[in-house]
Amino acid sequence: MFIKELIINLAILCSLIFLYTQFTKSSPLKKTSSLQKKLLIGILGGLFSNVLMHFSINIENAIVDLRHIPVILLAFYGGSVPALTSMLLIIVGRFLIGINTSSYAALILIVLITFTSIYFSNSKLSEKVKIFLTMTISNIIFTLVISYLIRDIKILMVLVPLYWGISYLSGYFSYYILTYLRNSQELFDKYKSESSTDGLTGLYNVRKFDELFNTILKNIESKDEMLSLLYIDIDYFKKVNDIYGHTEGDIVLKELGSLLKKSTRSFDIVSRNGGEEFTVILLDCPLDRAKEISERIRGNVEKHSFFLGSGEQISVTVSIGVACFKDTTKDSNLLIEDADRALYVAKRSGRNRVCVAKN
Repeated sequence: MFIKELIINLAILCSLIFLYTQFTKSSPLKKTSSLQKKLLIGILGGLFSNVLMHFSINIENAIVDLRHIPVILLAFYGGSVPALTSMLLIIVGRFLIGINTSSYAALILIVLITFTSIYFSNSKLSEKVKIFLTMTISNIIFTLVISYLIRDIKILMVLVPLYWGISYLSGYFSYYILTYLRNSQELFDKYKSESSTDGLTGLYNVRKFDELFNTILKNIESKDEMLSLLYIDIDYFKKVNDIYGHTEGDIVLKELGSLLKKSTRSFDIVSRNGGEEFTVILLDCPLDRAKEISERIRGNVEKHSFFLGSGEQISVTVSIGVACFKDTTKDSNLLIEDADRALYVAKRSGRNRVCVAKN
């Protein structure tokens, strides 16, 4: 029966931790989280602890549970506010079950464990040492409280070691599961971001450009909208890498990405398609407006001073090819080809200029 109840409690802990990580996956609890978030997660932790309170483990006619585990984790990750909030809900939940000597002892126990958890969470020790010390002191507190309630040495000789084992097991189990789930979520978010974002500039990458461009093409004809596409290439960028090195070249690429975002409209789609090549999808944009935006980009880049990591200041220019669905390109599927051809003309005719695809 004891093993069965322990497995049930561990399963409940695992389920509750999973629900918590799903509830907070976009913004996990941290000590820097807002007060509102800390209170909300503290309430959630208190409810979790009350659930655990109702799935107690029977040992030698004594009843123990794992209500303290969420409090320890909340203190560890969020500090005093969520831990204290959870503690208050646990106290209320325990007194709703009944008011007697055991409930007062449970109050003392959870208060001492909470403040112990907060103390160690604020220390500069390693994470594993914090968890170990918190669990150890919590077990010592439990031993002192339960020894006051139960004076039978035979029962205590069985109850205390088993509780210590259960407490360590559940504490490390919960810490491992929570750490694993949080790390997995961070990796998932990272890979998800990298699948659509250029790691250097923060712009969309070529994969995301293709996805968005194909989606837009499916909609523009039915919506009877115009669409312009800019192909942008840095002039003589190879020389920048050859003279200053690829690290300094990356600084130029990153700064140019920022400059392109500032030079376009907030809803335009700016991407780095590879190397020194960038694209801008201008939504619902006629040719005249596209040429105006292109010249603004070209002029802003020409006037901009790029400061390298060495402190040296350099200037670069860009060539831009422009194509517009309906104005230069009747078949929207040929926009990329026409814009790329216009860019080639700009490069061949002197660079640092804007060229428009021919009808």
